[in-house]
Amino acid sequence: QLTVNVGAVIVAFVTSIASDEQASILTTVQLLWINLIMDSLGALALATEPPSEEILKRLPETRKSPLITFNMWKMILGQSLFQVIINLVLFFLPGQILGMTVTDEQVEDIG
Repeated sequence: QLTVNVGAVIVAFVTSIASDEQASILTTVQLLWINLIMDSLGALALATEPPSEEILKRLPETRKSPLITFNMWKMILGQSLFQVIINLVLFFLPGQILGMTVTDEQVEDIG
């Protein structure tokens, strides 16, 4: 969830700066939908996980232990960077990647 949110915020920020109209490719409603879907999928994953005796036998974490460990930060930032790169390449180079040509009239119809 955190990975998708970090990626979406970076993509929205970079595309709004790069745009002539200072408009992001992700609207507010789209960001809310992304957040809703990711929260729902995370809740489903937690709800469908079967209970385990091993979890009950595990010692509790100390008060000073971090909520997000260094290894988690590496994974979050790595996946976010991957998502940002893919989104920005598809945003800035759609013709070269997908073999599409977009005219100014089509862009005006979309926006």
